[in-house]
Amino acid sequence: MTRTKSWLALRRASVEVSEEGGVRSLHLGGDAIQSSIRLARPDELALDYTRAMMAFLLFQPLPREVLMIGLGGGSMARYIHQRMPETRTTVVEINAKVLAAARSMFHFPADDARLKVEIACGADYLADHAESSDVLLVDGFDDGKQPAVLCTQAFYDAAYAALRPGGVMAVNFMAQEKKLDAYMQRIEKSFDGCVASLIAEDRVNIIAFVFKRHPRELAWAELKKRARQLKENHDLPLEDFIAGLKKINPHTQAVLKLRSASAE
Repeated sequence: MTRTKSWLALRRASVEVSEEGGVRSLHLGGDAIQSSIRLARPDELALDYTRAMMAFLLFQPLPREVLMIGLGGGSMARYIHQRMPETRTTVVEINAKVLAAARSMFHFPADDARLKVEIACGADYLADHAESSDVLLVDGFDDGKQPAVLCTQAFYDAAYAALRPGGVMAVNFMAQEKKLDAYMQRIEKSFDGCVASLIAEDRVNIIAFVFKRHPRELAWAELKKRARQLKENHDLPLEDFIAGLKKINPHTQAVLKLRSASAE
């Protein structure tokens, strides 16, 4: 990837920030973009994959508790904090320097009654927080690669335990991840195959949505109804997400089937 970069002052142990064309981006350990913010419109989600991860709203429109593994520049946590006043968000980030960058350069707010950041290993945190969240967002990367500890069978088992019944996990993967099939098989094992996938608009990322004790089928009509209702508070292409879900997941004309394609 070739791009002109204006490197800013923050260079702390592989945490780097670049700026180009009014977009500020976070890099961890290399050139791969971990998070971005449009400086003229900081409240928007700048990256396609972050918008795609927010498609969890179609399945859990009003979560009480959201747990996130991986902060980056904090764009999703900031979006949830601003747009969803009834939701409490906990973010687990292993690198304190990432949090410092998010707060100093990406408009990420301080902790309050609805937002908390824990500096810890996400895998360790999950193991100690059974049934603590309605939505779990897993977005931990280091220069475009997921840490191995966030892809093990034990991690996905802990993720299942960390969700409340009816909860949803969204996991961000690189679409070209060589081990994607193996990771998906582990997820399916932990969650009894109750999974759906969505390719982000730029086709660089694929999001796995995984469900705990959730109905195995969801009516397209209900998903479309939710998308219309959510438009009042969210500037997200939710109808496009529904079309994207229909493209690559088992379904009928009436329902989305929450199960792996291999189970069909």
